[in-house]
Amino acid sequence: MTVHHLSRAEARRIAVTAQLLDAARPEALLDVVTHLTMLQLDPTAAVAPSADLVAWTRLGDRYAPAHLAQALDRDRTLFEYRATVRPMTDLRLYLAQMERAPAHAAARTWLEANAAFRLDLLARLRDHGPLLSRDLPDTSAVAWPSSGWTNNRNVTQMLEVLAARGEVAVAGREGRQRLWDLAERVFPAGVVPVPYDDAVRERDARRLRALGVARAATTAQPVERADVGEAGEPAVVEASAGEWRVDPGALDRPFAGRTALLSPFDRLVHDRQRARELFDFDYTLEMYKPTDQRRWGYFALPVLHDDRLVGKVDAAADRKTGRFVVHAVHEDVPFTPAMADDVDAELEALAGWLGLELQR
Repeated sequence: MTVHHLSRAEARRIAVTAQLLDAARPEALLDVVTHLTMLQLDPTAAVAPSADLVAWTRLGDRYAPAHLAQALDRDRTLFEYRATVRPMTDLRLYLAQMERAPAHAAARTWLEANAAFRLDLLARLRDHGPLLSRDLPDTSAVAWPSSGWTNNRNVTQMLEVLAARGEVAVAGREGRQRLWDLAERVFPAGVVPVPYDDAVRERDARRLRALGVARAATTAQPVERADVGEAGEPAVVEASAGEWRVDPGALDRPFAGRTALLSPFDRLVHDRQRARELFDFDYTLEMYKPTDQRRWGYFALPVLHDDRLVGKVDAAADRKTGRFVVHAVHEDVPFTPAMADDVDAELEALAGWLGLELQR
């Protein structure tokens, strides 16, 4: 098989276009999620929930958070699975994985010890669902052990395990709280599972189309893998050691860029090593650091300009005062007047979408 030789600029443009961040904006939310394969859910809303911010960055003012709620809760064109939103048409690629869950021996042992608890919870959802986790009693025989916040949170943990197994699913939300129901009442009937190994290969191929260029294998990433196995075709990238994989359909396309403000969880920057190798972009989400140890801010937004990541914006939505406050714009490279104007325009657009007044 031919090994493709890519300049860093070519690799960057492939990555940007694959993530729907070039000038050709998509039309609708379902188009975005289907192509990207997923939106990551995260409760942090310093600016906006990450899934909403990622969707807005692609769609602009054509997107409203109500569109995501409708697709999940009423239209059922999307479904929630393990802290992600995915197209319902991809459910077939996860059913075989659900049959193997839970993957970890400790979780399997805990589930076996709480067989009666599992049946009780399923029965209550069958009779009274959808329900919030707080509406379900803890009838566990063995507590969930953890050194973190999940310790002894037995109802929540059982729901997570059963969701991973495809026995329950998120049917909607009350505010930020999930409503749980039997999966058979949320998922469409008659979906035929793709055999596990075939599903993994298809998911790798779809992930590569969403990333454009990626490593065959790399370090583990939270929530979603960043590598793509043997999908696509081999490539080498200028000034970067080792083999990459490239989506052959992404080669030799014309490129027109734009400026965008990205969520820290955006897949263009989520793999920090890839961001360094392709974009020379150094980034750490600093919300977990003490204030005096932050370089860029609590929830700094990476700045994309054409095919380069050029800075970070330290900003926050102050909904009590109705302001979108920009604390600082950190320039990784000196902004030209045109770049500065484009960033200002994006900040104005984001503030308008949030319904807040921009304060610089």
